[in-house]
Amino acid sequence: MWGALSLGRVTTALKPPPGWLDSVRIEILDGDTIRTGRQIYRLVGFNAPESGTNAQCSHERILATKATRRLRDLVAADDLDLRRVPCACPRGTEGTGQCNYGRLCGTLTVRGRDVGTVLIAEGLAESYVCEPDSCAPRKNWCTL
Repeated sequence: MWGALSLGRVTTALKPPPGWLDSVRIEILDGDTIRTGRQIYRLVGFNAPESGTNAQCSHERILATKATRRLRDLVAADDLDLRRVPCACPRGTEGTGQCNYGRLCGTLTVRGRDVGTVLIAEGLAESYVCEPDSCAPRKNWCTL
């Protein structure tokens, strides 16, 4: 689903601040992955349930659908801020298939609130913070 969404405006003639992305459209791929232009971002700091064939059970698939829908609702608001951040991958692999399935990493806030924090508070995601070059195993949504 595409939406014409402003990610902010540069108010000076100087170059944008670090991390600022000049994009006007966001596609929600799942509860923690978005696409803007040709770039796919894994949103960091949280993990949403897997969807489709990646889900381990029907309960996880249902939660994934809810998380994806909720992220779409959040992104439909204005005042979005998407910032690229370093991925937790071995040095030199970021942006390749060896790191995060080729996705970049980012944070997304809506009206100053991190979308992951919202999804976690609503039970649609878990807190998920990685080390600089690796991540812990993810939650099993089927054993709740």
